[in-house]
Amino acid sequence: MSAATTPATTTPAAHPAKPPRLLALSLGGTITMTATAGGGIAPTLGAADLVAAVPGLGEVADIEARSPFRLGSSSLTLANIAAVAAEIRAAFAEGFDAALVIQGTDTIEETAFALDLLVGDERPVVVIGAMRGPQQPGADGPANLLAGALVAVSAEARGMGTLVVLNDEIHAARYVRKAHTALTSAFVSANGGPLGLVAEGRARFFSRVAPPAVPVLLPGAGELPPVALVKIGMGDDGRLLPALAGLGYAGAVIEGAGAGHVPGVMAEAVGELAAQMPVVLASRTLGGPVFERSYGYPGSEIDLIARGAIPAGLLPALKARLLLVLALKAGFSRERIAAALAAFG
Repeated sequence: MSAATTPATTTPAAHPAKPPRLLALSLGGTITMTATAGGGIAPTLGAADLVAAVPGLGEVADIEARSPFRLGSSSLTLANIAAVAAEIRAAFAEGFDAALVIQGTDTIEETAFALDLLVGDERPVVVIGAMRGPQQPGADGPANLLAGALVAVSAEARGMGTLVVLNDEIHAARYVRKAHTALTSAFVSANGGPLGLVAEGRARFFSRVAPPAVPVLLPGAGELPPVALVKIGMGDDGRLLPALAGLGYAGAVIEGAGAGHVPGVMAEAVGELAAQMPVVLASRTLGGPVFERSYGYPGSEIDLIARGAIPAGLLPALKARLLLVLALKAGFSRERIAAALAAFG
């Protein structure tokens, strides 16, 4: 009698996981610049050129490369970044998993913070650039592009808003700033340092930031309201302040000394301006909050807040200005502007 046999069974082959979909948007900047016949470098490369030049990048994600702008970053406007944010929101609605924004380093800290306010999605948005052009020895663009893509598709990056990745360091949009004109390590984060780094082909986070408790600020149609940025120096008498309303400004950010102070002779002008438009008080220092209840002399933070100035909290003047522009466009009251600034500490 022959032994019974069991019919052979086959296990269906496992389907490989679909790669994440990553939208790469190039706005220009040093990372895209090559030599020109007239001397110097200028933005010539597009997103597809940059992506194609990085070995292994195609293994990280299914990348769609677009080039909305080809500008030096000092020529970018908040309206440009609002258009980029709208393109990212549309891509997320189509099923993209993350977005990578490529631009010049001069205004990365502003672009990143603006996108933090304008996108409002759990999916990561990562901004990268380069300190050295692609034709320079030791060009850092390809490494930053790969590191930025690795962070963008990382599950740990979800829910932290917009991030900046350069020199293998991961920074939060609200804290990052450019601190050097030349070094590849130019970017630092005040009030806590980088959130993490990229090493051995993956993102490693040391800490997290919570999304800001502010609504997504969608600017809609029409011009953005102009907001002046006034930096205070020793001996300043404030003669510029009375002219701001006549020049068409809708708000102002005053970058005061120390914890948010101006020369006493300026205090009255600050109060008169605050009676005409929202005036935000920031600090020209490199870290720490604007104080609210420590110093009480003329021109101190207690004096200026009593005259109507709104403290910027931990936000530096550049970022407080962007928030004020978008808040004014959204029709925020003075109280809502103060609450939005306070949400960032």
